[in-house]
Amino acid sequence: MMEMSCAEHHNYAAASQFITLTVGRVLGALKLESTPINTTGYEALLGLVENTSSGDSFDLYYELFMHHENALEILERLGLAFDALKNQLFGYLHQFVGNQLFGNGNADKVAAPLQEDQNGTALVSSSTSKAMGWQNAAQPQDHKAQISDRFVDKSRLKIAIVGFGNFGQFLAKTMVRQGHLVLAYSRSDYPNVAQKLGVSYFSNAEDLFENRPEVVLICTSILSTEKVLRSLPLQRLKKNTLFVDVLSVKEFPRNLLLQNLPLDCDILCTHPMFGPESGKNGWNGLPFVYDKVRVGGDESRVSRCNKFLDIFAREGCKMVEMSCAEHDMHAAESQFITHTVGRVLGKLGLKSTAVDTNGYKTLLSLVETTAGDSFDLYYGLFLYNMNAMEQLKMLDMAFESLKKQLFRRLHGVIHNQIFEETPDKSQVMQ
Repeated sequence: MMEMSCAEHHNYAAASQFITLTVGRVLGALKLESTPINTTGYEALLGLVENTSSGDSFDLYYELFMHHENALEILERLGLAFDALKNQLFGYLHQFVGNQLFGNGNADKVAAPLQEDQNGTALVSSSTSKAMGWQNAAQPQDHKAQISDRFVDKSRLKIAIVGFGNFGQFLAKTMVRQGHLVLAYSRSDYPNVAQKLGVSYFSNAEDLFENRPEVVLICTSILSTEKVLRSLPLQRLKKNTLFVDVLSVKEFPRNLLLQNLPLDCDILCTHPMFGPESGKNGWNGLPFVYDKVRVGGDESRVSRCNKFLDIFAREGCKMVEMSCAEHDMHAAESQFITHTVGRVLGKLGLKSTAVDTNGYKTLLSLVETTAGDSFDLYYGLFLYNMNAMEQLKMLDMAFESLKKQLFRRLHGVIHNQIFEETPDKSQVMQ
């Protein structure tokens, strides 16, 4: 129970209510649907749409617009924030294409689509064949690593994490707790963090791969994945090493791994649909998407892949097997829309009030969650998902449509007052 003056209530509630209903109605126009891989943030947006579009009439929304003196300013700020985000995206995109055209575009270029034979096996380009040359070469083996492998508990995996930032550390913590042997390498130095987590840290990839990991887990950013992958000393690994990625898009890393890894290597594309924030209280019920892109048929390789997947199944994840293409189709809606709305609202500087509604709390939580992710992650979702541009366009059109609906109603009211109801037309015009 909260006692406050009408003026105080107006200052607190009108803005938060109007913003919440505006976002809910814009998203409602997109006809968003639940997917097999909903994130927590996307679930919150679906709930917001249901509350605002089915529970509240347009009349209520229009009345909030009419009776709040700052409503027009809020609409304008939302529009400016959305435009600023689009400009930021397109600025990055322009720079990316410029580097491709006028600079050295090889390091960060987008992986070209692969041709496949009749059996669905990727055909290897000449550049890939060159990278694969180590397969037939007589490579010196690390004798100590071979001996130690004989005594390793076969129920656990030796996992090398490439990219030991926040997400790599987040995954490593659970892997170590389950008894797996975890090694790590990153461009930044994390020896102290690794020691606290019980992870063996290496300052270069050569030393890391000399330890012959069974699994190489790629935890780099989307934008740096290709450059990092091409720099790895693959000749140091066992021929049938399992490579796993955890990127937020899937078609891009699938093509990249097929193009750059030897044919003997196994490939598992995955996406834990959670992170350090949403998964801080456990992974139970959170979606984990995976696609066994290429896994050898012999028992040891199948078992190794299943043991890796079991890391997440043991924590209670909702295990979802689907193709990389299907994942990207769903993720453009659930992930990209969620991140876009969170970043637009983040530019408004929203703050909690004394009378927050559940809907407004949802928006504040969304801003907090997306603000913790780098812009590179968001830009990667945009650049490497072919469905993202269409989602951006639809969001833009939905916002413009809602504004037109408001102004048409406003125009109709003024028109009636001028020509039908109000004798003092000069007062109305003023």
